[in-house]
Amino acid sequence: MKFTTLANALLLAGTAAAAPGTAMRRARAARQSKPMNPVDGITALGVTNNSHVEYSTNWAGAVLIGTGYTSVTGTFTVPSPTTAGSGSAWVGIDGDTCGTAILQTGIDWTRSGSKTTYDAWYEWYPDYAYDFSGISLAAGNVVTVTVTASSKSGGTAVIKNTSTGQTVTHTFSNEASLGSLCEYNAEWIVEDFESGGSMVTFANFGTVSFTGASAVKSGTTVGVTGASILDIKQSSTVLTDCSLSGSSGVTCKYV
Repeated sequence: MKFTTLANALLLAGTAAAAPGTAMRRARAARQSKPMNPVDGITALGVTNNSHVEYSTNWAGAVLIGTGYTSVTGTFTVPSPTTAGSGSAWVGIDGDTCGTAILQTGIDWTRSGSKTTYDAWYEWYPDYAYDFSGISLAAGNVVTVTVTASSKSGGTAVIKNTSTGQTVTHTFSNEASLGSLCEYNAEWIVEDFESGGSMVTFANFGTVSFTGASAVKSGTTVGVTGASILDIKQSSTVLTDCSLSGSSGVTCKYV
């Protein structure tokens, strides 16, 4: 899913990378997100939503499973990681029980020494992810991330930094040659990712809380009630503690 170059990210402290959204698409081979990778023998979250916690090596958060999901949105505060490493927060459609395509948008953070860098991006997996231009990010900013599928081969990704008033949008169209959505999953995710084929150090991000979390299912807006909960577990160690908060909140804490 998302590809970026960590070295390039370190050039800009506290701001989003500024690659034009209309520029030629390019790979970011050093940084790679993956679809949800289950552990403990779980092949996927299943065909119905679960109230108990499942474990993944790379995804933490909440996933709604069903049919007809065409939009997902959520608002969170940009975290300030306290240890070296990286992480990501995003919303998306598909990627759990459907892997043919994923429509997603969100932000990454990387802490190196005393500096933390951020970038905002959009993606139609299995194509690469690309950085938005025209938006800056800093710890403490409040951002709203939204994806909307206009069809199974097109849609939009929108990030709004409500703290700065900046909004960026990317429109996808005719993406069927890459892969079509199933519209089976709606998700709010904090992710660890891979660099050079191995997992990067997962930074202590503190807490990421998605508020105003909702999805559109078959034309009706729904909350997160009944969503399946995922936590990241690596080498028998659980690294996150995620939970639902009411009908419109998803909170993930680093532990």
